[in-house]
Amino acid sequence: MTDPIADYLTRLRNAIKARHRVVEIPASNLKKEITKILFEKGYILNFKFIEDGPQGTIKIALKYDLVNKVNAIKKLERVSTPGLRKYTGYKKMPRVLNGLGIAVLSTSKGVMTDKEAREMKIGGEILCYVY
Repeated sequence: MTDPIADYLTRLRNAIKARHRVVEIPASNLKKEITKILFEKGYILNFKFIEDGPQGTIKIALKYDLVNKVNAIKKLERVSTPGLRKYTGYKKMPRVLNGLGIAVLSTSKGVMTDKEAREMKIGGEILCYVY
């Protein structure tokens, strides 16, 4: 697999379209950090890291509105790819949906959202947009 983050986002996107409650994804440290951010920002209901074998898996419970049956995640968009990396400084940090969405960045201080990186005044690689 050449792009594990794109695979992670695609598995989430497919589970949302199929209206699954739970999705299992092969784990890595970067995927675990992205999952924690999605949980903290309220895009997913819950998550669990399962250590089975050398890699392990991540079980993610997706969040739906019970009345309208609409998912909390409207769109997942991969920005930086292995073939074309996208980096940004804190002054030119993108605002996703004018601040309503989040951009997930990989920085020298770890994986964080665009708002946290702007507050800490550090830039990094833009992994994905979520809204």
